[in-house]
Amino acid sequence: MSQHVVITGANRGIGAALAAGYKAQGWTVTACSRSGETGTAFDVTDPASIDALAQSLDGTPVDLLICNAGVYLDKGHNLADGYPPQMWADEFAVNVTGVFLTVQALMPNLQMAGTEQQSGKIAIISSQMASDTHAPGGSYIYRASKAAALNLGRNLATDLKAIGVPVGIYHPGWVQTDMGGGAADITTEQSRDGLMERFTALDLPSTGCFETWDGRAHAF
Repeated sequence: MSQHVVITGANRGIGAALAAGYKAQGWTVTACSRSGETGTAFDVTDPASIDALAQSLDGTPVDLLICNAGVYLDKGHNLADGYPPQMWADEFAVNVTGVFLTVQALMPNLQMAGTEQQSGKIAIISSQMASDTHAPGGSYIYRASKAAALNLGRNLATDLKAIGVPVGIYHPGWVQTDMGGGAADITTEQSRDGLMERFTALDLPSTGCFETWDGRAHAF
C-alpha cells in the first residue's frame, strides 16, 4: 500500500517540485492549489474549502501533511507608506491561520496513518525570516507571519506528541522560484530533495525541530 502525502500550494515552486518528487517515489499525492490546476482545489483561507477537503479525504490515512501554501504580499514595500492593514490580514490568513486550519481539519487522517507508536507527520514550510536572530529589517508582514508559523509549529509539536504526530518546521533555502527570484542560491530540485530527506527523518524524538533544507538546525 503506497503512502499518502497531502501538499498545499502545490501548483508551483517548491510545492510542485515536492509533488513531482513524491509521485516519482510511488506515493499517492493529493496536490492542492487554490485554482485546482493540480487536481485538488483547496483554498486555505476558505472554511468551506477546508471542510470539502476533509470530507473528500474522510477515512483516508495521511502519512505526511506538507503545509507549503504561502504568500509574500509585502515584498518591496517601504515603511513610509507600505504595509496596509488588509495586507496584514490577507498574508496571515494564508501563512498562519491557513496552516492551523489545515492541520485541524486533517488530524483524523494523520492519526489513521503510521504505526502504533507514531502517526502521520506534519511538515510546515516556514523560512529563516522567521528567526529573531535573522533580522535585517523590512518585509515586516512576511517575517511576522513566518515567525508565527514557526511558533505555531512548535506548540503543535508539544500538544501532538502525546498522540504520536511529529511536527517539523523547515527553512527551504533561498530558492529559484517566483518568490525567491532568479538570483537565489539553489534550485527547486535541490530544495525539494533536501526537504524530502528531512521529512523522512522527522520522528517523535525530533518533533518541534526548526531545520534548514540541508539538515542544519536553525536558530529560533
